[in-house]
Amino acid sequence: MTESADKEALRVYLQAARNALLWKMDGLGEYDVRRPLVPTGTNLLGLVKHAAAVEAGYLGWVFGRPLPEAPVWMSEDTGDNADFWATPEESREHLVELYRAVWAHADATVDELTLETTGQVPWWPPERRTVTLHRILVHLIADLQRHAGHADLVRELIDGSVGLRAGNSNLPSDDPDWWRAHHDRVEQAARTAAGR
Repeated sequence: MTESADKEALRVYLQAARNALLWKMDGLGEYDVRRPLVPTGTNLLGLVKHAAAVEAGYLGWVFGRPLPEAPVWMSEDTGDNADFWATPEESREHLVELYRAVWAHADATVDELTLETTGQVPWWPPERRTVTLHRILVHLIADLQRHAGHADLVRELIDGSVGLRAGNSNLPSDDPDWWRAHHDRVEQAARTAAGR
């Protein structure tokens, strides 16, 4: 493959993760996109805010291309997990707009650099700090897809909505009765295995 084709393949997976994070908020009100549904506080808008910070770091600062006018919470120590939840003053619209601006900045980094361009990840151990754009893209895709999986589960906990992306659920059925029977089958298997 050519470098151009390699970059395009990586972009497809990166954009799929980005789109999934935003799609999981579709149709939900302010409370539902912000509310923590697990003990660690994971929430949909917080995942988007975190993804913006991650992309700004890996496809910005790592390659000497800091995001212009980055919010304070991206560039300063504002406390543990400050990028995993939205304050009441941070609107959904603002954070989505910020994330889209980060996408554009990150995409420009990918456009302007070769996959072999090196950068420095200051928060990684010294022996691993020097990285290529290719390695960072693979790392970033893995990270964002993991967070898209978190978003899948959080959305299902909110209202039962599931699916891979708009127009493609990637699920064997959309029949609630089928899912209840499947759930019961899995529950029974777990109970049987635990009783052995």
